[in-house]
Amino acid sequence: MKNRQWHTLAFFYCQNVPGSSELDRQALEKRYGSCIRLFPVPCSGRVEPIHLLRALEEFADIAYVITCPEGSCRYFEGNRRAKKRVERARAIIASIGLEAERLGIMVSSEKAPKELSTAVEEVYERTYHIKPSPVLNKSAA
Repeated sequence: MKNRQWHTLAFFYCQNVPGSSELDRQALEKRYGSCIRLFPVPCSGRVEPIHLLRALEEFADIAYVITCPEGSCRYFEGNRRAKKRVERARAIIASIGLEAERLGIMVSSEKAPKELSTAVEEVYERTYHIKPSPVLNKSAA
């Protein structure tokens, strides 16, 4: 794990993701400290674009949705709904000049489901190159 205290990542994750118990969440928060904020949701399809945009506006440099494995959604279409909503939010931030890659979604396959900790690590590494958000004035804090 690279040290980058200036990034804050928000993760909205389906409670059906493998390895997403309360103990797992606490272990991730202990490992990453203030670099991540985790928000469990009953279904990733419940995450609205406003939730992602609000995270970027208020505290996060990057916001991601982590869904349950494809084909495992207990609400049938949660994964598909989440994908559409993330794309809509990406279009909004791109239209105001922010990098669309500040928002994303992680969907694993049913045959090879990813644990929450693995998904967080992959997103953390994947987004390392993104600069701090110009929306947040962290130097004034």
